[in-house]
Amino acid sequence: MAKSHHPLGIDIGGSGIKGAPVDLDDGVFAKERLRIDTPAESTPLAVADVVVRIAEHFKHATGGDSPIGVTLPAVVSRGVTRTAANIDQSWIGTDAAELLSTKLGRAVTVVNDADAAGVGELHYGAARGVDGLVLLATLGTGIGTALLNRGELLSNSELGHLVIDGVYAETSASSHAREKEKLSWEEWSGRLQRYFAYVEDLLWPDLIVVGGGVSKHAKQFLPLLHLRAPIVPAQLGNAAGIVGAAWLAAHE
Repeated sequence: MAKSHHPLGIDIGGSGIKGAPVDLDDGVFAKERLRIDTPAESTPLAVADVVVRIAEHFKHATGGDSPIGVTLPAVVSRGVTRTAANIDQSWIGTDAAELLSTKLGRAVTVVNDADAAGVGELHYGAARGVDGLVLLATLGTGIGTALLNRGELLSNSELGHLVIDGVYAETSASSHAREKEKLSWEEWSGRLQRYFAYVEDLLWPDLIVVGGGVSKHAKQFLPLLHLRAPIVPAQLGNAAGIVGAAWLAAHE
């Protein structure tokens, strides 16, 4: 890959598909991010067409053979999507890596969106230099998680699906639950305390990183949590998934 060419990261979400070439020296976008609305019928073929549009938009920055990393709101096992959250259910069982590689004519790495964000934070953000177990939790519509042990990603942890007090954790402790139930920061922090303490008793992480859009309000709720491990806000914000996907594509 020429030095002027950069790997492309693309983050597929329920409402938007966002992409940018990434300068892996600094973990920043090499060009301004492009966002296109997710198709109303977010089938694999419809979404793949948008991914192709984004790749074409950045063809001069990425060259014709630079790798592409793509995130999905799904469990991804060896390139195959096993679940589908906020995208069409026809993604389940789809070999996403093969589909996108065929459409784009180049190598594509497909990864769970929280895992990609975790990798971004590991190499360029809040988890950088931590020699131990890091838990990243994205608090949004649900709770996405990534586990990083000694610099290695443990894929598809899905710890938002833990059942605590009879309900899925993400049902009661996500940012969506806070907004839907009009919880105060103090009320919501009580639920987060229960969730993170439970996970901490299972895994004993050395660091907990909180991502998602609500992380920009970290000062409102993180100081209310009392855990063994330090808990800090993510540093890359909404760029984390794109940056992590590009890093994984370049290193696969």
